[in-house]
Amino acid sequence: MKLSISELKLRADKLYELLESCTLCPRNCRVNRFTSKDGACRTGVKPIVSSFGPHFGEESFLVGVGGSGTIFFTNCNLSCVFCQNWTISQMHEGEEIEVKDLASIMLKLQRMNCHNINLVSPTHQVPMIVEAIIYALESGLRIPIVYNCGGYESIQTLKLLEGVIDIYMPDFKYGDDEKALKYSKVTNYTTIAKSSLEEMFRQVGPLKIEHGIATRGVFVRHLVMPNDASSSERVLELIASVSVEIPVNIMAQYYPAFKAHNHPEISRRITHDELTRALKKARELGLKIVS
Repeated sequence: MKLSISELKLRADKLYELLESCTLCPRNCRVNRFTSKDGACRTGVKPIVSSFGPHFGEESFLVGVGGSGTIFFTNCNLSCVFCQNWTISQMHEGEEIEVKDLASIMLKLQRMNCHNINLVSPTHQVPMIVEAIIYALESGLRIPIVYNCGGYESIQTLKLLEGVIDIYMPDFKYGDDEKALKYSKVTNYTTIAKSSLEEMFRQVGPLKIEHGIATRGVFVRHLVMPNDASSSERVLELIASVSVEIPVNIMAQYYPAFKAHNHPEISRRITHDELTRALKKARELGLKIVS
């Protein structure tokens, strides 16, 4: 964290202003979130949290010995038909809390010896998160902040997070806009995800790992889907076009969750060959593969 408390407060104020006619993410719903929850994320101006705790299933450089201090935020700015956390992202599973309670969660995770605060699906709750970080910093928060998102981000919002976020961990879900619209209900995904990644990389640079633990930087996750529903090779080309210094975790754990069975082409797990093709393409492009 490089910003002073006074600068952080200014950033939080600017982020809250975006909620008056919400343009916090690229959906640009223009809903007044101080009076309505009718936007795509169905969220007002208070944090909504599903669960929190040390997580040992993340990348090794996030987990370390003490785990990654994950906070799962309820709702999402994507509507993925195959979401593995659909009860949280689309069925509103969680509790609306006060901002100071969110700060207390961050401090509790630090006391539990977590190596970082891992904000899962934070995009639609950024103002409240930044305000909570202020309270937490004033009470001794010192571990890195991880922004664990779906890659569909507003450059305006990301610029207000410069100096706040230590590690960006976006998904890059699709290399084809038609597939993004079909499976996640968002438009112009590839251009937006690439621009977002460029801004993240500008802010924090390549991933830095000290004593086995990530301290700063950006890396990308990509979930390989059956029948190339994610256009994996194009995704990897787009990542490499930003920088081959950006590590990528090519994930094989897809399974047909939530409404995926309504789409026959994604109603099965991936094959070994499908994963192998993606890994081969990443190596050909000179990308570092992490896990």
